[in-house]
Amino acid sequence: MSYYFTFNFPQNLNPCSVNNLLRLLLIPRKWRHFLRVERKVLINGRYYHFNQKVKPKDKVELWLNHVESKQHTYPASGKNPEVIYEDDNLLIINKPAGQKTHPNSNETNTALNDCATYLGFSPFIVHRLDMLTSGLLLVAKNPAVVPILNRELTSKLFQREYLAVININEPIANRGTIDLPIGHDPLDQRKRKIISNGQKSITHYQILKHLDNNTALVKLELETGRTHQIRVHLAAIDCPIVGDPLYNPDFKNEQFLHLTAYQISLQKPFTLDKLKVKLPDENIPLLQN
Repeated sequence: MSYYFTFNFPQNLNPCSVNNLLRLLLIPRKWRHFLRVERKVLINGRYYHFNQKVKPKDKVELWLNHVESKQHTYPASGKNPEVIYEDDNLLIINKPAGQKTHPNSNETNTALNDCATYLGFSPFIVHRLDMLTSGLLLVAKNPAVVPILNRELTSKLFQREYLAVININEPIANRGTIDLPIGHDPLDQRKRKIISNGQKSITHYQILKHLDNNTALVKLELETGRTHQIRVHLAAIDCPIVGDPLYNPDFKNEQFLHLTAYQISLQKPFTLDKLKVKLPDENIPLLQN
């Protein structure tokens, strides 16, 4: 299947070669090769060699004929998600706490099943939220944008910010960075833990306000994206998330996990435009208390 993308080179950028433009767009090397040999990149309606310059306001057109995907198909759940943002390539929804991101085996009640209902076809997974975490979840509407978004994740162009309510059992600075490696907990397959040979994991935090003597609202930004990363890191500094059944020893059954993905920032695929999507305050339960 062929995918077509077009945009105008931004007026605020300096001219650059076609080759450098494709690199700025994070287009994989294999696709750059096909665009060159098949002459499927046009500037103002004609093919440009890769060393020729693209200038502000120039119209850029790309045809991709070699897009492959091993993505699973997701049956429709029959229920629509809460859509926060949508364009031709992306869909961002508000995933409720308690819902899984994607199904295993014959499950049909996950966020991606809801997206399949809304779209009328299977979405393409980009990142995940823990089942107990609520908030913004981004999915791709076609396989051509998935490698671009994956590159944005690894290059930090794709940024995610979270809000959480934490128990402050030990004094912490108003802002800081938690840089502790995370691995599997050998005693509990559901959990992760800080271990010396674990994967590098970095979380930045900022206290927004103290709610009472031992709880606070914090903003968190992920530099890496490990399973349960925020939950494990906050528990490691003795400031676990309120309502965390795995990592907060003071968890009470009637509580929900006070963790919400509230903002996503990225470069829109196949453009150089920046996109920032924020969950409205009224959609964040922990801000209503």
